[in-house]
Amino acid sequence: MKVHTDYDGHVAIVTLTHGITNPINLQLVTELKESLQKVKNSHARSIVLTSSNNKFFSIGLDIPSLYTLSEENFTHFYKAFNRACVDLYTFPLPTIAAITGHAVAGGCILAMCCDYRFISGGHKLMGLNELKLGVPIPYPAHCILQHIVGARTARDIMDTGEFYPPEQLLEMGLIDCVLPLKDVLPKSIEKARVLSSLPQKAFAMTKYNRIEKVKAQIFAQLAEKEQHFVECWFSDEARAQLKAAMEKF
Repeated sequence: MKVHTDYDGHVAIVTLTHGITNPINLQLVTELKESLQKVKNSHARSIVLTSSNNKFFSIGLDIPSLYTLSEENFTHFYKAFNRACVDLYTFPLPTIAAITGHAVAGGCILAMCCDYRFISGGHKLMGLNELKLGVPIPYPAHCILQHIVGARTARDIMDTGEFYPPEQLLEMGLIDCVLPLKDVLPKSIEKARVLSSLPQKAFAMTKYNRIEKVKAQIFAQLAEKEQHFVECWFSDEARAQLKAAMEKF
């Protein structure tokens, strides 16, 4: 099991449990989508997405296992990942990312798909380094990041491929709150409870009004953008960069 769901009253706590680094593969994506559907059909009124450890929220895509996939199988995974991200981003209930460890690349994307992001202080980094690996930022993440922090800051985050510390993330607007490690999950649950107390239909409509243009932007070009990403993934330049990245994974 890569994803575990528990409940604290009306708060669903969805925990990534794929080892220390929570690398994202098809099984994790599938279980995450299933968890979201189960929560939607449950008594829960909000979600906290977190990690089972304090080292990594998620390291991002599981490059060692994805690198060896055929183009057909990788395309299947990549489309499933994008749709899981959109499912999380458009989820009708309030969602809070409780980030107790590094959230980089695909891990950063999952956190971005939540309504709020609370991170631990100290050496906990977030960022999108896809460009350094020879691939573009996944298009849903590209659109969502621009909506969160604005076009200029999004440009800087994507073009540099750097990982940023909590205080800088807060200044950029990518993070809502920096907390002591021990407070991240409790404060995230507390925020989820507050949001849970709001009228559900009114919240869902308010959220939809906020994200509907981004959703439409994503789906207007998603198929084309996914094909471009896959082409880059299998390019000679990216294969060399991904192979080097695997040695550090």
